[in-house]
Amino acid sequence: MKAKYWLLSLMLIVVVALAACSGGGDGEATDDTGSDEDTSETSGDSGESAGEGDGEVVELVYARGQDSTKASEMLIKEFNDSHPNINVTFREMPSDTGQQHDAYVTMLNAESSEIDVMDLDVVWPAEFAQAGYVLELDRFMQRDGVEASDYNQGAMSAAQFNGKQWAMPKFIDTGMLFYRTDLVEEGEVPQTWDELMTSASNIQSEGGAEFGYLMQAKQYEGLVCNAVEFIASYGGEILDENGDVAVNSPETVAGISKLVEVANADFVPGNINTFTEVESHTAFIEGQSPYIRNWPYQWNLANDEEQSEIVDKVGVAPLPAGDAGSAAALGGWMTAINKYSENKEEAWEFVKFMTGPEGQKISAINGGLAPTLPALFEDEEILEANPFFTQEGFQNALEGAVSRPVAPNYPEVSEVIQINVSKAIAGELTPEEAVAAMEEELNAVMQ
Repeated sequence: MKAKYWLLSLMLIVVVALAACSGGGDGEATDDTGSDEDTSETSGDSGESAGEGDGEVVELVYARGQDSTKASEMLIKEFNDSHPNINVTFREMPSDTGQQHDAYVTMLNAESSEIDVMDLDVVWPAEFAQAGYVLELDRFMQRDGVEASDYNQGAMSAAQFNGKQWAMPKFIDTGMLFYRTDLVEEGEVPQTWDELMTSASNIQSEGGAEFGYLMQAKQYEGLVCNAVEFIASYGGEILDENGDVAVNSPETVAGISKLVEVANADFVPGNINTFTEVESHTAFIEGQSPYIRNWPYQWNLANDEEQSEIVDKVGVAPLPAGDAGSAAALGGWMTAINKYSENKEEAWEFVKFMTGPEGQKISAINGGLAPTLPALFEDEEILEANPFFTQEGFQNALEGAVSRPVAPNYPEVSEVIQINVSKAIAGELTPEEAVAAMEEELNAVMQ
């Protein structure tokens, strides 16, 4: 009996010893807190990636549209090299933004975690936030000392909804006035819409160019951008900061009235209501107009010797001012985290890197993308790669950037604006009638 008890005691000692030495040695992570899948959202006060130093590699998938430059490839490589416990792979989405939007929605409606980080068009964050597709980022920013004030405020505001930040701005685009330096003296660049109309008319009548001004007036998203610029330059707005319909005001009527006046002037093409960016930029680089409203890409296109007839004859300035100053529609792309990602902490590390100084510098040098961190416009390496960024007119235009209406159902809002502004240009509605119709229809879709 003594031998039997001695043997049982020995076996118990061995079992206890083995249990103490195992320590989760099966390679699976353990969680002493018993927390749910959202624990990673607030873990790690030091800002280090979850799992860093434990030898495990977390796989992240980053999705965006086609990138014809090497910027995305280099961003991912630099991040992976500096974060050995995280490996980011790239998933290419459709290049068409509408198709890309629909692909995301299909995936996220199914609560899929197959992608972790995604690029969003500047008008999508509110929609994705309300739908519960993306992760709120304020907690990460506060923890890691990411200051919203360091970023272009127009870009930051485009990713805010219900007082929270849902994405980080990756690069910025904005409407600008490009002009022919051989037809317009530096000190004679129009400062107001009335000055532009006078100058455009004079240059055309004197035979300097076939037209005087080019814009995007087809019924599509580009018309919304032009409308936002005219409306804001006269002090109007479409939705206020609370998301309420605020379009029916004397200021908005004044903006729409000036847009209609310009679009129907003798110095614009008679078929301006068919012009998108392609038609307008083509006419400009063929030397048909001294002025064009377009996005920053126009600069490189106008100086492309294989396509352009106006190489080295182009200047840039902010869009003309109305009664309230100059305004330019904000474009660009944001980066957000999938709410259903299983690796939220690591996803934030990648977002923080990509939209921070180091990542934006890579994008600017290798992709020609305008930073959303104004301080980077003083970086010598960025300016050497993008001499266009040194233009005073370019930087001033960025300062006047305003976001399009921030709404969770933006496509419906956009359609209302497109239809009624198009009718005003065509003379089917007066500016007052167009604004009243927008108010009624926007109130309906916003409910």
